[in-house]
Amino acid sequence: MARKKILFVIVEGRSDEEALGVILNRIYDYNAVYIHIMHRDITAERGISPDNIVSALGNELRKYAKDNHFLKTDFSEIIHIVDMDGAYIPNQNVIQDDTAYKTIYSTADIRTNKKSKIEARNVQKSSNVDRLCKCTKIWDIKYRVFYMSCNLDHVLYNKLNSNDEEKEEDSYQFAKRYRDDIPAFLSFISESDFSVCTSYDESWEYIKQQLHSLERYTNLGLCFLNDIKIKN
Repeated sequence: MARKKILFVIVEGRSDEEALGVILNRIYDYNAVYIHIMHRDITAERGISPDNIVSALGNELRKYAKDNHFLKTDFSEIIHIVDMDGAYIPNQNVIQDDTAYKTIYSTADIRTNKKSKIEARNVQKSSNVDRLCKCTKIWDIKYRVFYMSCNLDHVLYNKLNSNDEEKEEDSYQFAKRYRDDIPAFLSFISESDFSVCTSYDESWEYIKQQLHSLERYTNLGLCFLNDIKIKN
């Protein structure tokens, strides 16, 4: 039997992996799915710019390959799932609120006691995302990036500003709901009113407009449009 190729899926946090890991393994049974948890948002990480973000992701991939004795030919594709966090909204929708001791997101604005810091983050994050959505290969391996807006909790559970405990519980319940009903998950992610399943480039243009990067949208459904095999 031929060795399974590795589908390298990059997510920001553990609850992201808990929500999607088992589902992706069911969908991509013909590949060996590895969920790589960054434990950070690389698009907003200090020192990361459009000039080095692709190489930084490549370093993550090469380290995993070296630690596990893989070659680049062992990988089929890289799928990167990013939160938008309102990165493309106008500065006027970043509201200074001295009572906001943590950043508060809504579909209309971001409220923060550090307005200039969030504005600077948005400039960095949007510039880095602009670079990634034009990138097609990392380490000569096919690469695609998909967004969750405002974040994964928003898209999957229709919740904003969840704490860690809520994220854990919601991710568990989501995986439990869909792990044995993959067609229902595919319908949810690709046919809901928040699904942006135009062309890949058009979906990225859409999320950058107006307040869409705060609103509930995802283009992850595009990931599954090709012929897929589902484990029975």
